[in-house]
Amino acid sequence: MKLFRYIFLLCSLTTFADNGSDLWLQYNLIRDQTVRENLIRSFDVIVLDSKTSRGMLAATELQTALKGLIGKKLSIVPFDQNKNFKNSILLTDQSKDSKIGSEGFHISRSGVNSRIEANQDRGLLYGTYAFIRHLQLMGSQAFDVIENPKIKFRMLNHWDNANGTVERGYAGSSIWKWFELPYRMDPRYIQYARANASIGINAVSINNVNASSRFLTAEYLEKIKAVADVLRPYGIQVFISVNFRSPRTLGGLETSDPMDPRVRKWWKDKTDEIHRYIPDFGGFLVKANSEGEPGPQDYGRTHADGANMLAEALQGRDGIVIWRAFVYNADPNGDRFKEAYEQFKPLDGKFDKKVIVQVKNGPIDFMPREPFHPMFGGFYKTPLAIEFQITQEYLGHATHMVYLAPMFKECLDADTYMKGAGSTVSKIIDGSLVDQEMSMMAGVANTGSDENFTGHPIGQANWYAFGRLAWDHSLTSEAIANEWVRMTLTQKPEVASKVTDMLMQSHPTYVKYTYPLGLHHMMGEGHHYGPQPWLEKSGRPDWTSVYYHRAAADGIGFDRTGGMSNALSLYAPEVQAQWKNPDECDLNYLMWFHHLPWNYKLSTGNILWDELMLRYYSGAEEVQGFIEQWASLKSEIDPEIFDNVLGRLQIQKKKRCGGEIPAICTFANFQNSLCRQGLLHQREHWMMLKNLRKFIIYDKVQQIVSSIFNLFSASNAIWFMPISLDYLNQRSKAAK
Repeated sequence: MKLFRYIFLLCSLTTFADNGSDLWLQYNLIRDQTVRENLIRSFDVIVLDSKTSRGMLAATELQTALKGLIGKKLSIVPFDQNKNFKNSILLTDQSKDSKIGSEGFHISRSGVNSRIEANQDRGLLYGTYAFIRHLQLMGSQAFDVIENPKIKFRMLNHWDNANGTVERGYAGSSIWKWFELPYRMDPRYIQYARANASIGINAVSINNVNASSRFLTAEYLEKIKAVADVLRPYGIQVFISVNFRSPRTLGGLETSDPMDPRVRKWWKDKTDEIHRYIPDFGGFLVKANSEGEPGPQDYGRTHADGANMLAEALQGRDGIVIWRAFVYNADPNGDRFKEAYEQFKPLDGKFDKKVIVQVKNGPIDFMPREPFHPMFGGFYKTPLAIEFQITQEYLGHATHMVYLAPMFKECLDADTYMKGAGSTVSKIIDGSLVDQEMSMMAGVANTGSDENFTGHPIGQANWYAFGRLAWDHSLTSEAIANEWVRMTLTQKPEVASKVTDMLMQSHPTYVKYTYPLGLHHMMGEGHHYGPQPWLEKSGRPDWTSVYYHRAAADGIGFDRTGGMSNALSLYAPEVQAQWKNPDECDLNYLMWFHHLPWNYKLSTGNILWDELMLRYYSGAEEVQGFIEQWASLKSEIDPEIFDNVLGRLQIQKKKRCGGEIPAICTFANFQNSLCRQGLLHQREHWMMLKNLRKFIIYDKVQQIVSSIFNLFSASNAIWFMPISLDYLNQRSKAAK
C-alpha cells in the first residue's frame, strides 16, 4: 500500500502539459509534504447530511478535490446522528443558522473537525467550493468563515449567435454547439457549470443581446432546455435575450406595440411556452431602441412601457426582466455620454417591480477606463444592475494581457455621493443604499470553444475575478489575482507574487499605450482591435474617433464641464468638484471632461503634449518588461501555458505600437514636434497604413472576416489594419 501511494505521489508530482481546460479547478497535489500529510491524517470520511442531488454533487466535488490535493479518496457516507464520525468533513444543508442566507454558508476547520453548513443545497455547493479554495490557499491552517453573496443575480451575458459565432468573442466559436443540441451534450458544459458554481455565478443569458427571434422558436427552446438541464444542478438559471420585434417576426402580427393587447397576449403565451421547456426560467434580457435594434419607441412608447409588458407576461412566476440602458441617438451636436441618463431619468419609479435596469459601468461603451456611469447616482426608485465586459472588446482581444479586476473595482468603489459620502456604486447595485431587494452584477462573457475557454490563459483570471467580485465586491483585486494564480499556475508564493504583480500592472499599462489621460473611443472601426484615431466618417457621428478626442490646433479633449457639453452636471456636486477643475482633476479622467491646449501645464510638471507622449511610450516599454519578467519564470510555469502566454505577450509587444504611433502621428498634425527620434520613420509607415484604405475597404468587409475568424481560435485573431510592412511597401509602390 505504501509503495502504491509512493508511485501515485511520484506520478502526481510529474509535470504534464496543461492546456488550461481545467481552469482553476485543477486540484493539483499539494506539494508541501508537511501540509499534505497533516490533511491526510485529518480527513478520513465525508459525511453528507442532504437529501438532494445537488448535495451529493457537492460531496462528489469535495471527494474529487481531495483526491487531487492530498492523493486520498474519501468515502461518502450518509449522516447518522447516532454515530460519531472521526476525522470527518460534515456537509449539511439542514443548518438553521439565521446568519446564513439562502445561498450562504458556514465553513470551518479546527483540528480534525471540519464542517460545511448551509440552509439550502445551493449554499452547500458554494460552501464546498469555498472549503476547497481555503484548503488550496491556507493548507492545514484552521479557519471559520460565514459568507453570504452581496449580489442576488450574478450573471454572465453571452453574446453568442444562432450560427455559432460570438459577437466580440475572441476564444473561438460559441461554447454552445447549437447544431448538435439537444442530441449531443458537449462535456465542456459541465466544466463550464462547475467553474461558474465555484465562483458563485448563478445566472446565464445564453444568447446575444442583438437577438435573433429564432431563439424563441420551438427548435431553439428545445436546445436551450438541454443546456438549462446541465446548468441547473450547479445552481445556474438560464435567461434568454429577446428581440422586441418577435411578435411580428414569429407571431405574424403587424405590430410589436407593447400597448397592443394582441402583442401582450403573444408575449404571455410565449412565456408560458418557455416555462414548459424550462420551469425555472430566469427571465428576459432586452436590448431595445439601441444601435438599430427595435423597441417600444418605434411606437411612441417608453422603455418602461416595453419592460412592463414583459414583466406582465412573467406575473405569477419567479422570472424577471433585465432592460438594458445602453441607448443613444445619432446627434452630431449632442453628447452620447448623457443619452442613457436623459432617456431613463424621467422613468425612475415607473418600472414594474420585476424589472431591473442594466447599466454599463461607464457612460460610453466599455472603454478601457471610464468614469462611473452617472445613472448610478441618480436613481432612487428603480433597481440598477451593473454590466461589465469580461471579453476584451476594447482591450486587445485575446492577444493582450489585461487583468480587469482593478478596472471593475475602480467603478465599484467609486463614490457617487448619492446619499452623502460612502454612497459607492457597489452599495447602489447591491441594493443596500436604497433598500432594494433585487440586485444584479452582469458581465459579458469571454468564453468560447477554445480548449482553455478564454483564448488567452490570463483571460481566465478575468472570468474568475468577475465571479468573485459579484459574490463579494469588497475583495481586493490583488487578493483575487493571487487566488487565481495559486490555484491555476503555481503553488510557490514567490512565483505567485511575481505573476500577481504582472497582472496588477497590466491594466494601467494597456491604458497608457492606448488611451492615456482619459482619451477614449479611438478604436479601429468595426473590429475595435487596433487604433484609428483619424476616423472622421462612419455610419453615424458618434461612431467616429474625432467626435470624442476633438483634437484640433487649440488642443484636445471633450469639454463636458459646459463648453461642449454639460454632462458633468449629471453627477452629484461632490463628484463635479473632483473633475471640474483641470488642475485638480484625476489625470486618468482629464480628457473625459476637459479640452485643453497642447501646452497646458499639468500637475506632473509636464505640458499636456509631453505627458501624452510620455504615457504612450512608457506603456509600450512596460510590455517589454512583462516579457522579461514572464521569461524569468520559465522553469516555474507549465510549459504549454508558458509558451501560450509568452507568444501572446510578443504579439502584444508587436501590436502595442499600433496604439502609440497612429495616435501620436495623428495628434502630431497639430504640433511642430514629431517627438522622439525615429518617429519620422514610423510616421512614414503609419501613412502607408492609413492610405491602405484606398485598396482595402476594411470597414465594410471586416465583420465578415471577423465572423470567419471567430470560428477558429483567438490565437488566430488578426490586427486587421497593421499588416506586414513588406505588404504595405508593396501596396505603396503599386499606388505610385
